Amino acid sequence: MEARMTVPEDRCRLVLIVPDIADIEEQAKVVADALRGGDVASVIIPQYGLDDVAFQKHAEKLVPIVQAAGAAALISGDSRVAGRAKADGLHIAGNLAELADAVEKFVPKLIVGGGSATERHSALEVGELRPDYIFFGKLDGDIKPEAHPKNLALGEWWASMIEIPCIIMGGTDAKSALEVALTGAEFVALRAAVFAEPANAPSIVAEVNALLDEKAPRFED
Repeated sequence: MEARMTVPEDRCRLVLIVPDIADIEEQAKVVADALRGGDVASVIIPQYGLDDVAFQKHAEKLVPIVQAAGAAALISGDSRVAGRAKADGLHIAGNLAELADAVEKFVPKLIVGGGSATERHSALEVGELRPDYIFFGKLDGDIKPEAHPKNLALGEWWASMIEIPCIIMGGTDAKSALEVALTGAEFVALRAAVFAEPANAPSIVAEVNALLDEKAPRFED
Protein backbone atom coordinates (compact mmCIF):
# COMPACT_ATOMS: atom_id res chain seq x y z
CA MET A 1 0.00 0.00 0.00
CA GLU A 2 2.84 2.37 0.81
CA ALA A 3 3.82 2.62 -2.84
CA ARG A 4 0.39 4.07 -3.61
CA MET A 5 1.08 7.22 -1.65
CA THR A 6 4.80 7.63 -2.12
CA VAL A 7 5.05 6.87 -5.82
CA PRO A 8 2.40 8.94 -7.55
CA GLU A 9 1.37 8.34 -11.12
CA ASP A 10 2.63 10.77 -13.71
CA ARG A 11 0.22 13.52 -12.66
CA CYS A 12 -1.48 14.95 -9.57
CA ARG A 13 -3.90 12.45 -8.00
CA LEU A 14 -7.01 12.83 -5.90
CA VAL A 15 -7.21 12.37 -2.13
CA LEU A 16 -10.72 12.31 -0.63
CA ILE A 17 -11.61 13.51 2.86
CA VAL A 18 -14.59 11.63 4.25
CA PRO A 19 -17.53 13.98 4.93
CA ASP A 20 -18.98 14.51 8.41
CA ILE A 21 -21.99 12.15 8.39
CA ALA A 22 -23.07 10.70 11.74
CA ASP A 23 -25.05 7.81 10.25
CA ILE A 24 -22.49 5.07 9.64
CA GLU A 25 -24.40 3.30 6.82
CA GLU A 26 -25.03 6.55 4.97
CA GLN A 27 -21.41 7.64 5.32
CA ALA A 28 -20.19 4.27 4.02
CA LYS A 29 -22.54 4.40 1.02
CA VAL A 30 -21.50 7.94 0.10
CA VAL A 31 -17.81 7.05 0.24
CA ALA A 32 -18.27 3.78 -1.70
CA ASP A 33 -20.22 5.62 -4.42
CA ALA A 34 -17.55 8.33 -4.74
CA LEU A 35 -14.81 5.73 -5.10
CA ARG A 36 -16.65 4.19 -8.03
CA GLY A 37 -16.11 7.44 -9.91
CA GLY A 38 -12.46 6.79 -10.76
CA ASP A 39 -8.89 6.99 -9.53
CA VAL A 40 -8.40 7.98 -5.88
CA ALA A 41 -4.95 7.67 -4.26
CA SER A 42 -6.12 7.72 -0.66
CA VAL A 43 -9.00 8.55 1.64
CA ILE A 44 -8.51 10.42 4.92
CA ILE A 45 -11.00 9.54 7.66
CA PRO A 46 -11.37 12.33 10.29
CA GLN A 47 -12.96 11.79 13.70
CA TYR A 48 -15.11 14.96 13.58
CA GLY A 49 -17.27 15.01 16.73
CA LEU A 50 -17.49 11.25 17.22
CA ASP A 51 -16.46 9.70 20.51
CA ASP A 52 -13.70 7.09 20.35
CA VAL A 53 -16.06 4.09 20.31
CA ALA A 54 -18.19 5.52 17.49
CA PHE A 55 -15.09 6.58 15.54
CA GLN A 56 -13.75 3.05 15.84
CA LYS A 57 -16.98 1.67 14.34
CA HIS A 58 -16.95 4.19 11.49
CA ALA A 59 -13.29 3.41 10.74
CA GLU A 60 -13.89 -0.36 10.74
CA LYS A 61 -16.76 0.13 8.29
CA LEU A 62 -14.93 2.56 5.98
CA VAL A 63 -11.40 1.11 5.80
CA PRO A 64 -12.34 -2.09 3.88
CA ILE A 65 -14.47 -0.06 1.45
CA VAL A 66 -11.56 2.27 0.71
CA GLN A 67 -9.07 -0.59 0.35
CA ALA A 68 -11.39 -2.57 -1.92
CA ALA A 69 -11.35 0.41 -4.29
CA GLY A 70 -7.55 0.30 -4.42
CA ALA A 71 -7.00 3.43 -2.33
CA ALA A 72 -5.04 3.81 0.90
CA ALA A 73 -7.17 4.36 4.03
CA LEU A 74 -5.67 6.94 6.39
CA ILE A 75 -7.09 7.54 9.87
CA SER A 76 -6.78 11.10 11.12
CA GLY A 77 -5.20 11.31 14.53
CA ASP A 78 -5.78 8.09 16.40
CA SER A 79 -3.16 5.36 16.01
CA ARG A 80 -5.17 2.86 18.10
CA VAL A 81 -8.17 3.24 15.80
CA ALA A 82 -5.86 2.93 12.77
CA GLY A 83 -4.40 -0.30 14.15
CA ARG A 84 -7.70 -1.89 15.09
CA ALA A 85 -9.33 -0.93 11.80
CA LYS A 86 -6.30 -2.25 9.85
CA ALA A 87 -5.90 1.07 8.08
CA ASP A 88 -2.97 1.76 5.76
CA GLY A 89 -1.86 4.89 7.53
CA LEU A 90 -2.20 7.74 9.91
CA HIS A 91 -2.81 11.42 9.16
CA ILE A 92 -1.42 13.70 11.87
CA ALA A 93 -2.88 17.19 11.72
CA GLY A 94 -1.44 18.13 15.11
CA ASN A 95 1.88 19.48 16.23
CA LEU A 96 5.40 18.53 15.25
CA ALA A 97 6.02 16.37 18.34
CA GLU A 98 2.94 14.27 17.57
CA LEU A 99 4.04 13.78 13.97
CA ALA A 100 7.61 12.93 15.03
CA ASP A 101 6.29 10.34 17.45
CA ALA A 102 4.04 8.75 14.80
CA VAL A 103 6.83 8.63 12.19
CA GLU A 104 9.19 7.01 14.68
CA LYS A 105 6.66 4.42 15.84
CA PHE A 106 4.81 3.46 12.67
CA VAL A 107 6.92 4.06 9.54
CA PRO A 108 7.32 1.99 7.37
CA LYS A 109 4.54 -0.30 8.67
CA LEU A 110 2.02 2.49 8.12
CA ILE A 111 1.91 5.51 5.85
CA VAL A 112 2.36 8.53 8.13
CA GLY A 113 1.97 12.12 7.00
CA GLY A 114 0.34 15.42 7.78
CA GLY A 115 1.68 18.52 9.44
CA SER A 116 0.13 21.87 10.15
CA ALA A 117 2.71 23.95 8.33
CA THR A 118 1.55 27.46 7.54
CA GLU A 119 4.88 28.86 6.33
CA ARG A 120 8.18 27.65 4.88
CA HIS A 121 10.10 27.27 8.13
CA SER A 122 7.50 25.01 9.76
CA ALA A 123 7.17 23.06 6.50
CA LEU A 124 10.91 22.34 6.51
CA GLU A 125 10.66 21.21 10.14
CA VAL A 126 7.98 18.73 9.05
CA GLY A 127 10.22 17.64 6.17
CA GLU A 128 13.10 16.90 8.53
CA LEU A 129 10.94 14.21 10.16
CA ARG A 130 10.77 12.38 6.79
CA PRO A 131 7.02 11.67 6.79
CA ASP A 132 5.48 9.96 3.76
CA TYR A 133 3.77 13.21 2.77
CA ILE A 134 3.15 16.75 3.98
CA PHE A 135 -0.35 18.25 3.95
CA PHE A 136 -0.87 21.95 3.24
CA GLY A 137 -4.16 23.24 4.61
CA LYS A 138 -6.73 21.89 7.06
CA LEU A 139 -8.97 18.89 6.50
CA ASP A 140 -11.99 21.19 6.85
CA GLY A 141 -10.26 24.15 5.22
CA ASP A 142 -12.37 24.08 2.05
CA ILE A 143 -14.42 27.17 2.78
CA LYS A 144 -14.10 28.96 -0.58
CA PRO A 145 -14.49 27.72 -4.16
CA GLU A 146 -10.74 27.98 -4.78
CA ALA A 147 -7.84 26.52 -2.80
CA HIS A 148 -6.28 28.89 -0.26
CA PRO A 149 -3.60 30.99 -2.05
CA LYS A 150 -1.13 30.49 0.81
CA ASN A 151 -1.40 26.70 0.53
CA LEU A 152 -0.96 26.88 -3.24
CA ALA A 153 2.17 29.03 -2.83
CA LEU A 154 3.62 26.72 -0.18
CA GLY A 155 2.86 23.64 -2.25
CA GLU A 156 4.46 25.10 -5.36
CA TRP A 157 7.61 26.02 -3.44
CA TRP A 158 7.71 22.59 -1.77
CA ALA A 159 7.10 20.56 -4.92
CA SER A 160 9.91 22.39 -6.74
CA MET A 161 12.46 21.64 -4.00
CA ILE A 162 11.59 18.67 -1.83
CA GLU A 163 11.14 15.02 -2.79
CA ILE A 164 8.58 14.21 -0.07
CA PRO A 165 5.15 14.29 -1.77
CA CYS A 166 2.69 17.00 -0.81
CA ILE A 167 -1.09 17.10 -0.61
CA ILE A 168 -2.77 20.51 -0.98
CA MET A 169 -6.31 21.07 0.27
CA GLY A 170 -8.55 22.15 -2.58
CA GLY A 171 -11.65 24.35 -2.45
CA THR A 172 -15.38 23.72 -2.66
CA ASP A 173 -15.27 23.84 -6.47
CA ALA A 174 -14.04 20.63 -8.10
CA LYS A 175 -12.12 22.73 -10.64
CA SER A 176 -9.83 23.84 -7.80
CA ALA A 177 -8.12 20.45 -8.31
CA LEU A 178 -6.49 21.85 -11.44
CA GLU A 179 -5.23 24.94 -9.55
CA VAL A 180 -3.52 22.54 -7.17
CA ALA A 181 -2.13 20.34 -9.94
CA LEU A 182 -0.59 23.35 -11.66
CA THR A 183 1.62 23.95 -8.60
CA GLY A 184 3.37 20.61 -9.22
CA ALA A 185 1.84 19.02 -6.10
CA GLU A 186 1.49 15.24 -6.22
CA PHE A 187 -1.95 15.16 -4.59
CA VAL A 188 -5.06 17.33 -4.22
CA ALA A 189 -7.46 16.79 -1.32
CA LEU A 190 -11.18 17.43 -1.84
CA ARG A 191 -14.06 17.17 0.59
CA ALA A 192 -17.10 19.43 0.02
CA ALA A 193 -16.29 19.67 -3.71
CA VAL A 194 -17.06 15.95 -3.99
CA PHE A 195 -19.49 15.31 -1.14
CA ALA A 196 -21.69 18.44 -0.87
CA GLU A 197 -24.27 16.67 -3.05
CA PRO A 198 -23.62 12.99 -2.29
CA ALA A 199 -25.58 11.74 -5.30
CA ASN A 200 -23.17 13.60 -7.58
CA ALA A 201 -19.98 12.33 -5.89
CA PRO A 202 -19.13 9.58 -8.45
CA SER A 203 -19.57 11.91 -11.42
CA ILE A 204 -17.48 14.62 -9.72
CA VAL A 205 -14.64 12.16 -9.06
CA ALA A 206 -14.82 11.16 -12.72
CA GLU A 207 -14.88 14.81 -13.80
CA VAL A 208 -11.82 15.69 -11.65
CA ASN A 209 -9.88 12.75 -13.06
CA ALA A 210 -10.80 13.75 -16.62
CA LEU A 211 -9.72 17.34 -15.92
CA LEU A 212 -6.39 16.20 -14.45
CA ASP A 213 -5.83 13.74 -17.31
CA GLU A 214 -6.35 16.52 -19.81
CA LYS A 215 -4.67 19.51 -18.19
CA ALA A 216 -2.46 18.56 -15.23
CA PRO A 217 1.29 18.80 -15.78
CA ARG A 218 3.12 15.47 -16.06
CA PHE A 219 5.85 14.55 -13.63
CA GLU A 220 9.26 13.58 -14.90
CA ASP A 221 10.54 10.14 -13.90
